[in-house]
Amino acid sequence: MRSRRRRAWLIAGALTVLIAAIVGGLIVSGSILRKRFEPYIRAQAVSYLRERFDSDVELSGLNVRIPSVSPIHMLLARGQGTLARVDGSGLIVRWRGRSDVPPVLEVKNFSFYVDLGTVFNSRKVVNQVVIDGMEITIPPKGDPDPSQSVARNDGGNSKSDAINVDIRELVARNSKLVVMPRIKAKTPLVFDISYLRLDSAGNGFSMNYEAVLTNPKPVGLVHSKGNFGPWDAAEPGDTRLDGNYSFDHADLSSFSSIAGILSSTGDFTGTLSAIIAKGKAFVPDFRLKSAGHPVPLSTNFEVLVDGGNGNTILKPVRAKLGSTQFTTSGGVIRKNGDLQRSIALDISMPAGNLTDLLRLAMRSSPIMEGQIALKSKIVIPPLTSKVKEKLMLDGQFSISSGRFLRPEIQSKIDSLSRRGQGQPKNEEITQVFSRMVGDFRMDNQTIAFRSLTFDTPGAGVKLAGTYNLAEDTMDFHGSLGLQAKVSQTMTGWKRWALKPADPFFAKNGVGTFLRIRIDGNSKSPNFGLDHGKPDSSAE
Repeated sequence: MRSRRRRAWLIAGALTVLIAAIVGGLIVSGSILRKRFEPYIRAQAVSYLRERFDSDVELSGLNVRIPSVSPIHMLLARGQGTLARVDGSGLIVRWRGRSDVPPVLEVKNFSFYVDLGTVFNSRKVVNQVVIDGMEITIPPKGDPDPSQSVARNDGGNSKSDAINVDIRELVARNSKLVVMPRIKAKTPLVFDISYLRLDSAGNGFSMNYEAVLTNPKPVGLVHSKGNFGPWDAAEPGDTRLDGNYSFDHADLSSFSSIAGILSSTGDFTGTLSAIIAKGKAFVPDFRLKSAGHPVPLSTNFEVLVDGGNGNTILKPVRAKLGSTQFTTSGGVIRKNGDLQRSIALDISMPAGNLTDLLRLAMRSSPIMEGQIALKSKIVIPPLTSKVKEKLMLDGQFSISSGRFLRPEIQSKIDSLSRRGQGQPKNEEITQVFSRMVGDFRMDNQTIAFRSLTFDTPGAGVKLAGTYNLAEDTMDFHGSLGLQAKVSQTMTGWKRWALKPADPFFAKNGVGTFLRIRIDGNSKSPNFGLDHGKPDSSAE
C-alpha cells in the first residue's frame, strides 16, 4: 500500500514538474516571441518601403506596443487576433539614394495597428496607417546623375522577394507636395495638404484618394477626389493622377493688380509633373485695383500645367466679362535664360460691350457705349515690377454704334455732325452714333495709336497719338474731313463771308479738310486746329 502511494506521489510530482516546465517554456517562448516582433516589423517596414519606392530608407524610431495578453495564449494562438500598435518617427526615403535632391518622402510620425498573427505570413494586411507631418518631393523629371546614386544594402531582398504588404487606407494630416523645378535656381512649386486619404486596392493598382489642400496663389482651399498611382518608382513625376476638384473662396487680391473672390470646379488628368485640367471659374466681383469697379467674370477653360518648369498653357478659353464674350489662348511661360515666367496671351472679342471694358479699366464712370470688336496680344514680361507697368498690348479694335455718355463730349460730337452735314442749326441732329477704328500698342501704361479713325454722320477724323493711362492725358494729331464746304459749316454773315474760301479747304475728296489736334484728358478734351508740322499718316 505504501509503495503504491509512493509511486502515485512520484508520478504526480513528475507531472507537476513537467507541466511547470511546459508552462515555463511557453512563457519564455511567448516572451521571446514578443521581443522578436519589434525588430521583425521594423525590418519588414524598411524592406517594403525600399522595394516600393526603389529608394534608400532611414527610420529613426519604431516602437511596437503589444497589449496585455497571456504569453501562453499568444503562443498557442500564434498571435492571431492580437492587435499591436506600431509607432514610428523620422522616416526618410531617398530616391535611388540620391543626396543631391531632397528625399522623395519624409514623415515625422506615423502609426498603425497590425494583427500579430499575420506578421510572419507571406502576405501582410494593414487596415489603416495614420501619418502626421508628411512631405512628398517630386524630383525633376529626367535621367538622374548616376554619380549621385548610392549602393543599397538590400538585405538579401530582390524584386522576386518583394514584401507583400496590403495597406488598405492611409490618412495623412499636415502634409506638403513639392514639385522640384528642372532649373535649380527656380523656386519649387509647393502645395500644403491639410488632409489626405488614400484607399488602396493592393500593390500595382491605383488608389482612390480624397484631399484638401491650400493653393499657393491665389490662396484658397481645393477639395479634390480621384485616383492616384500606381507609384512609378523609376520616374516619380510620371505617377498617374486624375480626379475632380472644387476651388472656393480664392482671394485674387494676392496678385498685385487684380482683386475678387474666385470659385472654380472641374476635372483633371495627367501625372504628378504635368496635369491637363478642364473646368469653369467664376468671379462675381472681378476688378482691377487701379480702377476698383467690379464686373462679373466667368470662364470655361482647358489648361496644361507643367510642374517641372511651372509653364501653364491655355487652350482657347471661353470667357464672359459682364455681357461681353471673348476667347483667349496662350500661356504663362518661362523663356530661355529667364528665371521668372512671362505671360503671353491672344485675345479675340468679335462683338463686345464697350461699357463692360471701360467700367473695368477706368477709375471714373465709362465715357462711351457701343459695340467693340477687338483682337490683341497681351504680354506681361517677368514680374519684377508692378503688372500694370509691365503690361504690353498690341492689336486692333473697332467700335460701332458708339455714343459718348458724357454730355459735354457728346454735344461736341453732335455739333461736329451738324456742321459736317452743312446744318449747323439743326437741333434734331443729336445723339448721333460714332464709329471708331484703331491700331494700337500699349507699353508702360501709355497707349500709342498708330492709326485712329473716327466717323460720325457728315464728318471723319484720322488721328495718331498717345493716351497716358496713369496721368489721364492725351496728345493726338491728325485731320478732320467734313462732307460740307467750309462756308456751309457756319451761319449768318460768316456763311457768306467764307464762300470764297471754299475751294482752298476742299481737297482729299471732302468739302472741308482741316488739320486738328486733340489734347487734355478724358474728362475735358480740347479740340483745335493743328498749326504744327503736317503728319502724312493722318492724310
